[in-house]
This record gives sequence, C-alpha cells and structure tokens, in this order.
Amino acid sequence: MQTSMKDDRSARIKRVTLIGLAVNLLLSAIKLAAGILGGSQAVIADSVHSLSDSSTDVAILVGVRFWTAPADERHPHGHGRIEYIITLLIAAVLAAVAAGLAYNAYSSLYERHDTPPSWVAFAAAVASIAVKEILYRWTVATGRRIKSSAVIANAWHHRSDALSSLPAAIAVAVAVLRPDLYFIDHVGAAVVSLFILQAAWKIARPVLGRLADAGASPEELQAITDIASSVQGVDTVHAVRTRYIGAGLGVDLHIHVDGALSVRRGHEISEIVTKRLIDDGPDVLDVVVHIEPR
Repeated sequence: MQTSMKDDRSARIKRVTLIGLAVNLLLSAIKLAAGILGGSQAVIADSVHSLSDSSTDVAILVGVRFWTAPADERHPHGHGRIEYIITLLIAAVLAAVAAGLAYNAYSSLYERHDTPPSWVAFAAAVASIAVKEILYRWTVATGRRIKSSAVIANAWHHRSDALSSLPAAIAVAVAVLRPDLYFIDHVGAAVVSLFILQAAWKIARPVLGRLADAGASPEELQAITDIASSVQGVDTVHAVRTRYIGAGLGVDLHIHVDGALSVRRGHEISEIVTKRLIDDGPDVLDVVVHIEPR
C-alpha cells in the first residue's frame, strides 16, 4: 500500500515537472524571438530567465529518483531529506535570480533603449505572465496535495518568472507610449526582485527547520496523542517525539498498558497503535511504540 502511494506521488511529481519544463522551454523560445523581432532587450533578458527555470525542473526530475528510493542499510529512514536539499537549491536559484534582477536594474537605471520596442514584444511578455501564473497555480496545488516541498518551491519559481515578465511588459508599453519614462522598467525590476527574494525565504525557512529536526506542530502532537490514546488497552500516552522524514512524520512514543498483559497482547496493542497513526494520523509515515507496564 505504502509502495503504491509512493509510486503515485513520484508519478505526479514527474508529470507536473515535465509539463513545466516543456512550457518553460517553449516560452523561452517565444520570448527570445519576440524580443529580437520587437527590439526589446527587457523581453530578451526575460527569455533567459524562463530558460533558467528549466534548471530547477531538471533538478527535480533527477532528484525525485533519489528521494523516493526505498530505505536501505545505510539509510534506514529512507532518502526523503534529499527532497529538502533540492528545495533549498531551488530557493538559492530564486535568491540568485532576485539579486541578478536587482543588480541589473540598478546598474542600467539611466540607460535608454537603443530603439523603441514594438507591441510584438509586449504581447509575448503579457502571454508569458498569463501562462506562468496558470502553471504556478496548478503546480502549487499539486505540490500541496502530495505534500512535496520541492514541487511547491518550483511553483514559486514559475511565479517569479511571471513577476519578472511584468516589468518587461511595462517597459515595452512605456517605451512605445512614453520613451522619456525609460527608467520605469528598471524601478519595476527592482521591486519585483524583492518579491522573488521573499518567495525564496518562504520556501527555505520551513525546510531549514526540518533539516534541523523540527518536529510536528502542537496541534499535530495532540492529534497523535489522541489517536494513540483511543486504542483499546492503552491507558496513557507520553514521551511523544516526532521528526520529518521527507514528506511525512516519523513518530516515537511510549504507551502504558496493563502490566498483567502477556507480551503477545502488548505487542498486538502496539501494532494497532501503529496502524491507526499511519492510517489516521497527520501525515505519519513511520511509528515506533515503546510499551510500559501501568
């Protein structure tokens, strides 16, 4: 059962990422052609940003093969934390893109366009915003459904591309209508870079906590305790410890049972607790139950 769920999760990750990769490559080619034909340096630069999105798509497609691999002798808890590493890589790429946009905006603040761009470049930038926003919404919904931090991070990378296309579209429109207001392009790019940097931090912060062995929330801990306590034969539950293993939680807890019970019966109770937590608990993947006499 767990294996089929992992296979389904892996298939969904690959599907959403492959579609994102195809869209990024297509948009990059369209914006490059439109930027050249429409005489817009901003749109040409934006096409390069779309191409950079493909690198994180490839990172996920390669990484998913490793973090979904079954547990082995050297990795008894599985390889789920590789997903966190991929997520941090995407956050780092986003931060680098934000820094690059901010630097380019500052360094070219007083540069005018050599030739006024045309509406062809504007249309390509607007189309990119619409397509990447749709791709973001679908990807982030998929990532939340399958609880994949890497897919959610990649979704934010799609949105960063949409945001970076916004100043490009504004720049083309302003350059066509008001050539004297050329600096708006650069100011807009600087503002967008701050939004992208904020997205990178939102992606990295929870993953850093999980790598530092942050456990479940108080609400999740209470749910785990309540489920274990509801099993017949369990008197009390204490010393509940949790840690994230990839997309879910590993749980370690102690239960008090009647000291006169046989070892076999105590073991049966612990097996029921384990099954209940995996079936009904808050994203529980693995459970270790310690039995103590009342």
